[in-house]
Amino acid sequence: MPDFDHERLDVYQAAIEFVATAHALGQRFPPGYGDLADQLRRAAISIPLNVAEGAGEFSAREKARFYRMGLRSATECAAILDVLRVMRIADESELGAGRELLLRIVSMLTRMTATRPGTGTGTGTGTMR
Repeated sequence: MPDFDHERLDVYQAAIEFVATAHALGQRFPPGYGDLADQLRRAAISIPLNVAEGAGEFSAREKARFYRMGLRSATECAAILDVLRVMRIADESELGAGRELLLRIVSMLTRMTATRPGTGTGTGTGTMR
């Protein structure tokens, strides 16, 4: 079965892995923190959705725009992990794996947001799997 362009991007695979991490974290929040769990899940899901939309664009400028939106969602998730840490809702070991994934995602998306002159007819940028 052929892959979609976005499925071959390492950043997309890392983002999907982070969605699973965010969901697992959110499942363990104590009562009264459902809004924070929901915010984490929504921001996490936004990352791969924007990467996929960017990969489907032909214009380099439009690709970069979607990758920037994914980047913003990733940094939002990083801030939520900081909130979880200071509120002692999750321990350092739980947060460490998510933070490492987010550092990789942010690094890749930062490189991918740089628009380059060209034809604008590519199928995506970044590290291919």
